Amino acid sequence: MADRRAPEGPDDNAEDVRLMRLVATGDTDAFEQLIERHQALVAGTVARMLGSNADVEDIAQQVFIRVWKSAGRYVARAKFTTWLLKITRNLVFNEMRRAKRHPLLPVQIEPEADGIPLKDEATATPDASLLQTELQDAIEKAITLLPETQRMALVLRRYEELSYEEIADVLDLSVPAVKSLLFRARTELRQRLRVYLKG
Repeated sequence: MADRRAPEGPDDNAEDVRLMRLVATGDTDAFEQLIERHQALVAGTVARMLGSNADVEDIAQQVFIRVWKSAGRYVARAKFTTWLLKITRNLVFNEMRRAKRHPLLPVQIEPEADGIPLKDEATATPDASLLQTELQDAIEKAITLLPETQRMALVLRRYEELSYEEIADVLDLSVPAVKSLLFRARTELRQRLRVYLKG
């Protein structure tokens, strides 16, 4: 399973803001520190949104290029991670729209290297193990079929464990709108996965 993000404290955000001030002066060491601190969040969000590992690295890189270019204009109005996820959202949505206009192949969901459970196969019957993999694939495929804003809300809530308020900031929505999005997303997922949920 992918690592859960540790909850951020006020000190984390203060450190991000401090690093961004240094980045604004052209400090590449501070920029590398920011990347190290947040590349898992960005790459994880991109991967879950696009469902294709082929573009993840490229788009995650574009996010941090935007951070570098915007550093001089950065104002700490919200948490740094909220601002970072807004950049991520914009690039991901652009990529999803581009892919719709120029479809090549159906989206392939490849398991992340750290997402492959290392099980002792002796303890799980092959049927149970196969069913678990099949269910995980079905969940990931169902998520990629959600409308983009629902998908982003679900990814940020389920995988990144953001609060409703944080998701609202990232998506420029009200908290009730976010709750409504998540309700619709979960309803649609239940509908798509009903064959698994019966068992």
